[in-house]
Amino acid sequence: MLFRSEAMRVSEQLRSNGRVSRGRIGVQIAPVTKEVAESIGLGKAQGALVRGVEAGSPAEKAGIEAGDIITRFDGKTIEKPADLPRAVGNTKPGSKVGVMVFRRGGSKELNITVAEIEAEKVAVAEPEKKAQTPSGQHFGLVVSDLTDEQKKELRVKGGVRVEAATDAAARAGIREGDLILAIANSEVTSVKEFDLILSKVDKSRATSVLIRRGNEAEYVLIRPAR
Repeated sequence: MLFRSEAMRVSEQLRSNGRVSRGRIGVQIAPVTKEVAESIGLGKAQGALVRGVEAGSPAEKAGIEAGDIITRFDGKTIEKPADLPRAVGNTKPGSKVGVMVFRRGGSKELNITVAEIEAEKVAVAEPEKKAQTPSGQHFGLVVSDLTDEQKKELRVKGGVRVEAATDAAARAGIREGDLILAIANSEVTSVKEFDLILSKVDKSRATSVLIRRGNEAEYVLIRPAR
């Protein structure tokens, strides 16, 4: 659901321009774990870890580097990765704003000029379907389909993206942003297939899940609640 201020902004843009323009800066992001935060001196798990920077993007031009942790954007605190796309998307393209990054033990203030998401990229991103399927709910998972563009970027043929992980899934170590590639040795290619596979597994036993986090794949076990 849109917040009131965002709804007003969208309404004004539609009246003025007949379309909605959204900002982009060109970074791939991931969560900051508690272990990582402690090891690098960040203090607490917060911000958005920059996994990659698009060539020629506003982020690259501003000096943002892979490995930076974005902790503030345009004066807004970035507590978790999802906060960044929201803040950037609600910034008017062409605006020059401040970005605070944590890099190698210290904070650094940078200035970035927000670009506009091209119309075709908006169209590609819109079909993404987020779903808390019946079976996924049992395991504490909300997942979404990957767009063709995301599959190409991530170099995967299938899988679903974890939008939220609670309960059994969280206890297994699964978290937002992970890709689920297989469950109980069955390949997962879509949200529909994800739900079908989970509906058939023996919920009284531990279920193996192949996930990919960043460039690394690993198996985790989702165990039934005791």
